Amino acid sequence: MSSLVGLFKQLKEMGFFIPNEYVRRTSSTVPFGYELSHIDGYLKPISSELDVLKEVAEAVYSGEISLGVGVDWLEAETGRSLSRVGLKKHVDKVYGRVGKKS
Repeated sequence: MSSLVGLFKQLKEMGFFIPNEYVRRTSSTVPFGYELSHIDGYLKPISSELDVLKEVAEAVYSGEISLGVGVDWLEAETGRSLSRVGLKKHVDKVYGRVGKKS
């Protein structure tokens, strides 16, 4: 058993294990808050962009700001653009539907 543990340690030191925060790439489009990683097929998160996206998404969901203002806020803070539809899809996926009629 100890030789197996030693093997895993060696593989980890050589960079054969994927960091936990990386996500598998599922399409040709790189989602907002991520960048291509050096590991083929995986995306590396950009924590500063994800933090701003979370803040904006919460404000949109609570009705404090509109989708248009949220998109402008994201671009001003991060330098990356996201469409209104893209922001709405993100908010709907994470928090539930925005503007749902009862």
